[in-house]
Amino acid sequence: MEIEKFDIPNVVLIKPSVFEDSRGYFYESYNKNKFKEVGILDDFVQSNQSLSQKGVLRGLHFQIPPHAQSKLVRVIKGAVLDVAVDIRKNSPTYGKHVSFVLNEHNKHMLYIPEGFAHGFLTLENDTIFSYKCGNFYNKESEGGIMWNDKDLGINWNFSSPLLSDKDNLNVSFGEFNSPFEYNILSVLNEKH
Repeated sequence: MEIEKFDIPNVVLIKPSVFEDSRGYFYESYNKNKFKEVGILDDFVQSNQSLSQKGVLRGLHFQIPPHAQSKLVRVIKGAVLDVAVDIRKNSPTYGKHVSFVLNEHNKHMLYIPEGFAHGFLTLENDTIFSYKCGNFYNKESEGGIMWNDKDLGINWNFSSPLLSDKDNLNVSFGEFNSPFEYNILSVLNEKH
């Protein structure tokens, strides 16, 4: 397993060791001990899966504390542009984002800690997206930020995605009052 870290602390791209032969492939999509070694200590309590056609955009979603969720996301079939936005108040990277193409071929996974808004755009038909969550879903705690907010400057490279009615009502980043706090100690611990 190879780990890639970024300018936004705590977001991690995970490149699993994939074993392929004439029968197909095998890889560990999750191993609590190995993840713990690289600083991912979450106790994932819920696993979700979605099927979407090309051009579906889901996000940018989060749950507010005390129901905040970390996520470990991956694509089983198809491809997505996956985006995580730092929404932790006082963070030096507040409002900044990272984006990655996750697909069935590269088998990469993205770890997104609490304090980030998350969304993805499907790049292929019949895309199956899977994610583990560090907390249970709580409808009253869900929130969202507009996918195309100019202040965020996310290049989705797609002008008219298919959105849910709920995602059409997400707030702008300027209207958003974050309930998340930046914790320098978790960043320092993550670097060691």
